[in-house]
Amino acid sequence: MRMFCWIFLSATLASCASYQPKPLNTQSTLQDTVPHLSIDPRDMPFRELASHRFDPSDGFDMTELAMLAVANNPDLKIARDDAGIAHAQAFAAGLLPDPQLALSRDLSNTGGPGSTPAFGIGLSYDINALLLHSTSRSAAEADAQKTDLNLLWQEWQVVSQSRLLFVRLKQARKLVPILQQNRSLFADRLRRTQSALGKGLLTSDAVALSLTGLQDIQRQINDLERQINQNAHELNALLGLAPEIVVLLQDDDTLPTLDDAAILAALADLPRRRPDLLGLEAGYRGEDQRYRAALLAQFPALNIGLTRARDYSGVYSNGIGITLSLPVLNRNRGNIAIEQATRQKLVDEYQQRLNISISDIHRILDEQHISTRQLQEVDADMTKMSGVVKQTDTAFHAGNIDALAYANVHATFLGKQIEQVNLQQAILEQRVALQTLIGGELPVQNSQASDKP
Repeated sequence: MRMFCWIFLSATLASCASYQPKPLNTQSTLQDTVPHLSIDPRDMPFRELASHRFDPSDGFDMTELAMLAVANNPDLKIARDDAGIAHAQAFAAGLLPDPQLALSRDLSNTGGPGSTPAFGIGLSYDINALLLHSTSRSAAEADAQKTDLNLLWQEWQVVSQSRLLFVRLKQARKLVPILQQNRSLFADRLRRTQSALGKGLLTSDAVALSLTGLQDIQRQINDLERQINQNAHELNALLGLAPEIVVLLQDDDTLPTLDDAAILAALADLPRRRPDLLGLEAGYRGEDQRYRAALLAQFPALNIGLTRARDYSGVYSNGIGITLSLPVLNRNRGNIAIEQATRQKLVDEYQQRLNISISDIHRILDEQHISTRQLQEVDADMTKMSGVVKQTDTAFHAGNIDALAYANVHATFLGKQIEQVNLQQAILEQRVALQTLIGGELPVQNSQASDKP
């Protein structure tokens, strides 16, 4: 018996895992150089990114920025660690339960002369754990798949956020020179009205109006400066870059016409394409398995064991033990009700997510139509006004109109430019949101479809 115990203990210890230290790093690991970053497109989780060449030497286009975000986002690294935990839990659930070994030996000397020390050895196994093993393993595997799909959806969200910040930064930087030019015009108009006021040609109301206009433009410039700074820092944090790094962005002003019919046709395939919907489906499958396990657990729990013992007189005996629960009071009804209600919640959550996604896609398509129409109207107005601006410049230099009328025409034209940039930004942000909801690239009407919204 002693030899058996030593052999069993040695075999057990030989198969045990050993401790490995993992010290914390107290230094920042944020990237402080951009041109030397290297990303293999084959590592990208989405086809749209995997087919794009990564070359940040000339600045980032929208897709390159998304690739860097997927590869280097700090939150995604933690999400991937969570996925590793889920897979470890699935591995643990797939292992068969261990049998139980019971050893006993009598240390008393009450047996009298000629007696031998009594001992007992028993081996038992929980049969119910074996019966529930299949459903538990299936539930854990579904949970691991759900975690992978949630990670994929989080990666897609990071792609969407990087594209959104790309649009906001590019459009905001477009507005800067327009607002600065507008400020120069209002400042010039203020100087001229103040001069006219001094000569008694205007009242103080005209000066106050010009001053108010200049202050409003300056407020817009100040707000825009803060917005650019905030978006730039949010982008660096999203990309895992040091805050002092300046990310160069390429120009990307393409606005191809969307194919609404193809987008609406893609709604039927949404549950098989969107990672979050697939993740909810996997979560439902896991919960369905737990519900099945709860139903199986309502039956009597069975534990079987074999024993061998020796008494004081040296007589050996063998036996078998069976432990059986009596399901007359509990019958696992509480856990069954919990799992059934949880499964119903997942069904409703899946349906709600699908319904909201379809409604949002229709809403954004309608917003696209409105914004596109308004942009076309602004473009037409700017085409007309460009001729008026040229005529005004000619008349001003010829001395046929005063400086105030000249400034007013240019201010109106600059206002149209601001409206144009804002509408372009609204359209691009709507397309980023639509791309996120569709779970893939947007179909466009022309044949030269870009992989950028």
